[in-house]
Amino acid sequence: MQGPLKNLIPEEWLVFTLVVFTILGTIIIASTVNYLFTKAIKRTEDSDDDDDITNLKFLKRGVGVLIYITGIGVSIYMIPQLRVLATTMFAGAGVLAIAIGFASQQALANIIGGIFIVIFKPYKINDRIELRTTLSGVVEDINLRHTVIRNFLNQRIIIPNSVISNEILVNSNYEDDRITKWIEMGISYDSDIDLAKKIMKEEVAAHPLFIDARTDEQKEKGEPLVHVRVISMGESSVNLRAWANAKDSADAFVLGCDLLESIKKRFDKEGIEIPFPHRTIVEKKR
Repeated sequence: MQGPLKNLIPEEWLVFTLVVFTILGTIIIASTVNYLFTKAIKRTEDSDDDDDITNLKFLKRGVGVLIYITGIGVSIYMIPQLRVLATTMFAGAGVLAIAIGFASQQALANIIGGIFIVIFKPYKINDRIELRTTLSGVVEDINLRHTVIRNFLNQRIIIPNSVISNEILVNSNYEDDRITKWIEMGISYDSDIDLAKKIMKEEVAAHPLFIDARTDEQKEKGEPLVHVRVISMGESSVNLRAWANAKDSADAFVLGCDLLESIKKRFDKEGIEIPFPHRTIVEKKR
């Protein structure tokens, strides 16, 4: 036999064989676990259970990392030379150990933050969230290091778990998916307020995405289907607001856009004026 394997004694052959089988076993186990998790995630996606999807995706990555770390650690421990080398390095590398410890603090914080997110669920996969008033989108993934948010331009926002777990979030899907959309319109002081309110109520109630959010008790008391109120008196307009309910944020956005258009068309048709700024230009002759 030629090469470095020529001088291997039977004990070393055994160690070499065990290491190879350990590595292969690690890969096979990790692949099998990954396959099983992927099938479970697919079944959960078909059932639209976002809680289970979040848990399974996080566990899939966590278990996979744990399997590989265990396999590599066992493989190293089986080789006497590497075991001695590792002991020597750890004994004489105190400064390096401290440096690695400081460097890994952030990584550990991200892992712990991810675990807390999965356990306490301030948000989960497919939730629509907003943070820092400028970042918003749908949660696409939560892994050991970071959370992935897909914004409405189809861009991905990557936020470390240790950062987002300390943020103040607006979650549109927490506990209840329903969203109340404000439809605000300004009319001139000469326009008929009662007619404008009637138009807004009719347009909101007629929209196919509008839902009746009243309780049975509110219905018995005669609460109106749609509330429209005067909210302020502007410099040139009387400002009205209608409350329109939709089943979720996506429907609420479409509902709001459609109603602004349909109410404007009804106002034009029935003589309700929407004021706009006027400028008076005075030309002085010299």
